[in-house]
This record gives sequence, structure tokens and C-alpha cells, in this order.
Amino acid sequence: MPLGTVKLPTVSQLREIAEDLGFSMSEADLAAHLATLGGAVAAYNLVDQMADEVPAVTYPRTPGRRPSAEENPFNAWYVRTTVEGAPSGKLKGKKIALKDNICLAGVPMMNGASTLEGYTPEIDATIVTRILDAGGTIVGKTVCEYFCFSGGSHTSATGPVHNPHRAGYSAGGSSSGSGAVVAAGEVPMAIGGDQGGSIRMPASYCGVYGLKPTWGLVPYSGIMPIELTLDHTGPMAATVEDNALLLEVLAGPDGLDPRQYGAAAKPYRQALGSGAAGLRVAVVEEGFGHPQSMPASDALVREAADRFRGLGAVVESASIPLHRAGPAIWLPVAAEGATVQMMHGNGFGFNWQGLYLTSLMDFHSAWRMRADELSESLKNTMLLGHYMTRVHRGHYYGKAQNLVRRLRAAYDAVLARYDLLLMPTLPMPATPLPPSDAPIELIIQRAFEMLPNTAPFDCTHHPSMSLPCGLVDGLPVGLMLTGRMFEEETIYRAAAAFEKGVDWKTLKA
Repeated sequence: MPLGTVKLPTVSQLREIAEDLGFSMSEADLAAHLATLGGAVAAYNLVDQMADEVPAVTYPRTPGRRPSAEENPFNAWYVRTTVEGAPSGKLKGKKIALKDNICLAGVPMMNGASTLEGYTPEIDATIVTRILDAGGTIVGKTVCEYFCFSGGSHTSATGPVHNPHRAGYSAGGSSSGSGAVVAAGEVPMAIGGDQGGSIRMPASYCGVYGLKPTWGLVPYSGIMPIELTLDHTGPMAATVEDNALLLEVLAGPDGLDPRQYGAAAKPYRQALGSGAAGLRVAVVEEGFGHPQSMPASDALVREAADRFRGLGAVVESASIPLHRAGPAIWLPVAAEGATVQMMHGNGFGFNWQGLYLTSLMDFHSAWRMRADELSESLKNTMLLGHYMTRVHRGHYYGKAQNLVRRLRAAYDAVLARYDLLLMPTLPMPATPLPPSDAPIELIIQRAFEMLPNTAPFDCTHHPSMSLPCGLVDGLPVGLMLTGRMFEEETIYRAAAAFEKGVDWKTLKA
């Protein structure tokens, strides 16, 4: 029998595995198969003895600490720490917060989940290294929703995150803490993640600038995955310039992330002074008037579109009927894909090459012994995803991925005539946080009701940004601009023109 960490199965273990796989095997069959496995187990032990291939950590840091309630009025910080970057660079003098699904070596990472509490990664995500190499200072990890499965800010195991504009109201999710600390002025910029709108939703609720870059522009290496074809990470900031500056640092291939196809960073800030004159903007009618839409919020976005016309842009109405089916196309990808990869696949799944963090896979796998602790929004997604994969064999996941091409083509057909698509980021401004004893139905509603305009662009991969465009009853409203693949500079050009030409806080409904 081979010696090492990996052991040959016993006959009874092999029998159990065979039964799981639906094999009917005699004792002789089992013994014969067992006799052939010695070499395979020896190969596993050779792999076990080799040093892992993971990035080196080069900047010193301390584990940080949980801030006191007085230091954390919105419950938006998970850990406060200080990691100083290089002595010079584009981000010198800038403080940056990280969403707590991003690996920062030596600093606890919880990803909003009680089942992950106590985990500390041993690597820095690629974007962390890039921020530090550019001279930035990382000042902490922000609270996010329970494994990032909520568009509201009420599901984290550390408690709800409050909107800085109004206590007791949602900050949006799942990058809830990142939106809140930027809106509160505690940092000028933060990192968020976006699989269904989780950068743009808190940006809209909190009144900050949040960009979901083109899929693959920013490396996801060292960030806990959800679903490979939906995973995005990107900048959230108090100004358009800081958002563009941060993207300049974050973007470009790292040689590890299979989501990337070689697109390079651009000098995005060069577009900021170009103004909106000559831009062609399509106001997508299907982005308005959802069943859950607030008429005052929709009206404010239309008024903001008129302001673009006043800034010299050509603003016209356009129809993309398939946009209304976008959330339905996204749902099987998100529900089935995340259940298979993030949960059953211990976060990383299989069948792709890149950076796997085996310590996170090992730690996260223990969720199965504590499944009752998962948030109701995640349980809801898993019930649907597991049912559909078990009963329908992944049929609808596959069909939805096929339909993504049709949806992408529908947007691209309009983007061939226009530079940008414009619609409300969300159907409504921030909603009240559910009470601690809220029924499951309300918890689920507040987690998913806001995503009909954001989610489609996660599966089509277009760059998309929320910018604040006014206030409804004192709460921010977001306007969403979506552009052609890898043309983030056009979004920045328009957003900067609006930021300079319109005081969004004076637009009210």
C-alpha cells in the first residue's frame, strides 16, 4: 500500500462509491478494481508532496481587527487594516477598500458567510497586488452579502449594512459595504464584484459611481468565484475620475484567469474631458416600467436622459424587446451554475485552468455540515439550481447559455447605431431593510427584486456603469450606461460629462 497523505480506499469505501455511481459490482469486481489503484494513489501522493504554485506575497501587513460599532456606523466594514503599497504610483495617497470576497493574505476573509468565518487566505488576489504596486493603501475589507447572493444588504452573517443616506434602508448588494463606505466618504474608492448587478446595485442605492467592466478585462484571480461566465470585479468610487483611475490599475491580463482574452488596460482618464457632444445615446424603453418600477424613479432617469441632450448628445428612444427576457435567460446560468460551481464545486469547480486556492476549497467545503446557516436567499437559489440540475440534467443551463448569444446580438445591433444604451440601473431607490423577524418571502423579495436591468449584462458581458442622477424622497437614483465590449472609455466620457454638467443632487422627484 502506498505511503502518504492519500490512502487507498477500503473495500467498503469503494463499495459505497460504486453505489453512489450506480454501479452493481460483486466483491470480486471491487477487489479487482482496488488492486489497480495503487499506482494512481501514488501519483496523488506525489502531487501532495509538491509545493503548490501560487503567487508570492510581497507587501507586509497585519491581520487587522474588527472595528467597534462607533467606528462602523453603517456596519459596512468587516476588517480594518492598513497595507501600504509601493512608495510611488498612480494610486499613491489613495485609500482603497476591498470587498470581503477578495483574498488579502494574512487578513480574515468571510465573504459574508458564517460558514467561512475563521478562514484566512495565504495569497493576494491579482488586483490586490496591482493596487499595492501602484502605490495604493488598502485600509480594510468591506462587508458583503452571504456568499454574495443578494441585491439587498440584509443577508450578511455580520448583520445588515445601512444606507448612509438613511439608516434602516438598504445599501444594495452584494457589494453592500463597498457602496456604503464610498458614499459615506470613508474612502474615495473600493472594489466590488458583479454577477447579477452587485457593483451597480449598491452604487445606485448609495449614490456612487460603480462600473462592471467588460467580462475578462479585470482578472478575477484570487477572488472567490460564483460562476465562471458571470464573474466580474471592478471599481466603485465617489467620482468618475477615481473610478477610471482605479480601472487603469486593475485592467489587463494576468496569465492566470481563463476569463481573460488579452484585452489591455487603456488610459481611461483621457476620455473624461471630451464632453458628451456627438455621442449617440439610445434610451432603451424596455428598461422602464417593470412591474416593480417606481414611476418617480423612472421619470427621474428620463429627465437625466434629457440632460444628456442638453450636453450635446444625440438622445433617442430605442426598443430591444429581448431585454425583458434578459433576467430569465440569466437565471438558469446563475442558479444552476452557482449551485454547481460555488457550492457543490467548493467554490472553484472543475474544467478550467487558472489559479485555484485549495485552502479556500478545503475550508468552504464544510458548508455541508452547517447548511442550515446559509442565508435564505442562497438557500432559495440552491433549491432551484439543484432541482433543475437533478430533474432537467442541466438542459436549461445549456439552453440559457445558447440564448445569451441571441441576447448579446440584440444589444450589439443597437450598439452598432448608438454609442451607449441608457436605462434605470434599478427599478426603485433603496428600500427598507427587512426586520430581523421578516418572513422568508420578504427576505427573498428584498434580495432579488431590483435586478431586471442589471443581470442581463452579466451574461452578455457588456461594460455597464451606474451613475447617480437624482433623488427620490432623499434617496439616490442610478442611471445605467452600457457600452460596446472593451469600450469603457465611452462610458467614462459620458459619465464625466454628466457629472460636470449636472448637479445630480438637485434633480429630485
